[in-house]
Amino acid sequence: MTLNPAPNSFRTGPDERGRFGIFGGRFVAETLMPLILDLEKAYADAKADRSFKADMESYGTHYIGRPSPLYYAERLTEHLRAQAPAGQGAKIFFKREELNHTGSHKVNNVLGQILLARRMGKPRIIAETGAGQHGVATATLCARFGLKCVVYMGAVDVERQAPNVFRMKMLGAEVIPVQSGTRTLKDAMNEALRDWVTNVSDTFYCIGTVAGPHPYPAMVRDFQSVIGIETKQQMLEMEGRLPDSLIACIGGGSNAMGLFHPFLDDRDVEIYGVEAAGHGVQSGLHAASLTGGRPGVLHGNRTYLLMNEDGQIADAHSISAGLDYPGIGPEHAWLHEMGRVTYLSATDAETLEAFKLCSMLEGIIPALEPAHALSKVMELAPTKPAEHLMVLNLSGRGDKDIPQVAQIFGQTL
Repeated sequence: MTLNPAPNSFRTGPDERGRFGIFGGRFVAETLMPLILDLEKAYADAKADRSFKADMESYGTHYIGRPSPLYYAERLTEHLRAQAPAGQGAKIFFKREELNHTGSHKVNNVLGQILLARRMGKPRIIAETGAGQHGVATATLCARFGLKCVVYMGAVDVERQAPNVFRMKMLGAEVIPVQSGTRTLKDAMNEALRDWVTNVSDTFYCIGTVAGPHPYPAMVRDFQSVIGIETKQQMLEMEGRLPDSLIACIGGGSNAMGLFHPFLDDRDVEIYGVEAAGHGVQSGLHAASLTGGRPGVLHGNRTYLLMNEDGQIADAHSISAGLDYPGIGPEHAWLHEMGRVTYLSATDAETLEAFKLCSMLEGIIPALEPAHALSKVMELAPTKPAEHLMVLNLSGRGDKDIPQVAQIFGQTL
């Protein structure tokens, strides 16, 4: 469905082919094309149905716990101002998506897709997951609505995200460790797509990010845009104006797109996305597709990908399982080329420093994913004037990462 925005709008797209410029599209097996077209029609019908919107709002309020708070991070603000020249240091706010039921932003999208699956009469739900937050959200909503749930998760991620694996199983999901390839998120998505091709009649694939074949990138973005819509309203109520900058971490990029999209045409609002630089982009051990990749096709869409000289998908690395993916959502690729969003990257070491600082100063243990973005807040905030309003999307809580971080710090639980 083509949007009809104002002339020169950055909220253009996708077009009728699912393209954002040269990015996006639907590169899928012939077997899947009828399902993709059915999904596109079902989503268009749902958007036009007032009852679908009413269900989204009702479950969003009474089950997920929306709206999530916009929180003034006073101690972090003062700490960074102490390092800045006089009169410098942005006022920092957290959009606290980690307070949602299930502990992250993922549930916003999953709610929409599960309600859509029910409309389509699909009793079996499959999903891929990296850090486990999308898997937990999917298992949760499947439990709530009595649907069968199968979650594919790379075997490496099963080990480093054990708390979320246990949560999914407690919720009744079947968790299938994927042993192929790098045994991480890319391979989990490969297996989920194979499952979908095999079980086309009764299965709905609940993709967790703004990637995959059209209409998934736009559909997931729409379900996540509640983040940015709320942020606009809350900032106007708290400060009487829009924020000056937004910042969010990016793997596939759903939490970032959810915050960014409602602000794209507010040209005075600076927007920053933060990729995972791993051990450093020059090391080759990273997951920064925009910084270290080039355009190609993976998982049904054209976007920026990490590839070797022969065009084969390269291994990605990040301390964060949720960002450990060799690609990025196609709308992010388009925004990067259009210059509307500035994309930065944060190393594992920078992320751990931010993880500790947020925990000690604000009493909030962030997930490793948004800790990447927080590390860039630590760099950017001291360079801004004191009246600058900066919003970080705190997209997940760090409970799931405690065993991994404790091991890195040489501590036992």
